[in-house]
Amino acid sequence: MQTRTSLSAWQRLLALAKSMKSRHLRDFWHDPARAEKLSCRAGPVFLDISKQRVDDEAVASLLELAEACGLWQSIADMMQGAAINNTEQRAALHTALRMEPDANVQVDGHNVIPDVHASLDRMEYVVNRVHSQQWRGYSGRAISDVVNIGVGGSDLGPSMVSEALTEFTAEPARGLRFHYVSSIDGTQIADLLQSLNPKTTLFIISSKSFTTVDTLSNARTAWEWMLREKNDAQMLLQHHFIGVSAQPERMTQWGILPENQICLWDWVGGRFSLWSAIGLPVALQIGMKGFRELLAGARFMDRHFAQTPFADNLPVLLGMIGVWNATFLDIRGHAVMPYDGRLGYFPAYLTQLEMESNGKSVTRDGYPVDYTTCPILWGEVGPNAQHAFYQLLHQGTQAISSDFIAPVRRYHDRVPNRALVEQHQLSLANCLAQSRVLMLGDAAIQGGNDAPDYRRYRGNQPSTTILLDELNPYALGALIALYEHKVFVMSVIWDINPFDQWGVELGKVMATGMLSALQTGVTPDMDASSALLLQQIIEQGENLS
Repeated sequence: MQTRTSLSAWQRLLALAKSMKSRHLRDFWHDPARAEKLSCRAGPVFLDISKQRVDDEAVASLLELAEACGLWQSIADMMQGAAINNTEQRAALHTALRMEPDANVQVDGHNVIPDVHASLDRMEYVVNRVHSQQWRGYSGRAISDVVNIGVGGSDLGPSMVSEALTEFTAEPARGLRFHYVSSIDGTQIADLLQSLNPKTTLFIISSKSFTTVDTLSNARTAWEWMLREKNDAQMLLQHHFIGVSAQPERMTQWGILPENQICLWDWVGGRFSLWSAIGLPVALQIGMKGFRELLAGARFMDRHFAQTPFADNLPVLLGMIGVWNATFLDIRGHAVMPYDGRLGYFPAYLTQLEMESNGKSVTRDGYPVDYTTCPILWGEVGPNAQHAFYQLLHQGTQAISSDFIAPVRRYHDRVPNRALVEQHQLSLANCLAQSRVLMLGDAAIQGGNDAPDYRRYRGNQPSTTILLDELNPYALGALIALYEHKVFVMSVIWDINPFDQWGVELGKVMATGMLSALQTGVTPDMDASSALLLQQIIEQGENLS
């Protein structure tokens, strides 16, 4: 079997990367058409990769590598329901969650699309009842607060979208307050419960497996809080708890009534699940019309990904640049900087999406990889990041790649407010200026070469800029799907499975043993450091029993 590293395109890229080490990004601009050639648009998204350390030959070789790795077939397999999650023998069909009702995607001989739309209809029923105030608490009062209890993909996706689309809150939801709880230590829910009224609070317990200890611990705390207010389990479960899971029997065992359950499926990965009933709190906030616009934006990007030649295919270009930087240029860090406060949670969302998906060191066939895969990813809202870690980007010793993200239009649909418009222009100016300085270094400013060493900027830090026409549900859906497909592209090139997360599981198993030791005071055989720390906790009176 031919390995990735034996492909001729791979070897050619290794040679090109070696030659790039002596070239600076400012030397790539002899071609006046470079920016136009290395940028393209898909719907509301404009992608510019011209500030990346690539030339025509490198781009051509990257696209040749994508072809050689069978990317077209992999895209088709994913969207048609093949069991591409090979370690769990499952499909990975987040794209099915946003397909039209007349689509047909077979999983084990069953068309899953009617199930998807039945779930969406169930979500719409819940949304309409809450918005119309027909869904009421046990005392007969309307719901005032919605609390989503989840962790990982059941929290990061919905909370990110909720924050991004606050301005698109549906009129019937303007009196509702939305909260997200994920922390296992109880800090979030303990503080939150003090501000809530149990008579008017609705809890959504979201867990694909309905066994996640973080989620169930917070759910139990919420349940006990409710019981202290009203000692009528049936009444509380009927009016105050909704479950979202792929395991209806476990929801029932916990106490969620069948009529308050909304199901998803084992072919939906947690970090790809916000398009499903996991997105219920988002739908409650922006309404089902807004939620369907979010799905439509993602569906547009799905079609673009599946049908557009690689040279103009945004997810392919973004993914192949990611492979080029991490694997061939050995750039181990990647920063994401949105220049819009509404996208403040987007870097955290991408941290899970990319690093949990592609943080792998074994190929699909079970062999150790001998090349770098996923970089370390982090980020922050751009203007805040400028006063934090940009110092490292500009003058540190690390090579870091970056993504700049910004909406072009902002405040255009409001009563004219010159100050707000100027603030948005200032944000855009900072976005463009920072990527320019990262690219050119001292050459970006007149007289920069004459500055003392401590004021010099080396530049040569590659970046991609993504512009949205504006930030709305449709554009956000397209943006999220763009990154989902970017992750998939990279996984195909690296020959790894992006849809499992076995690296997460061992820590969960080990935590069970540690919990037992804390509760019983009996420390099992373990390494000296862990035993010492356990003993310190027990001796200082922090025994949890």
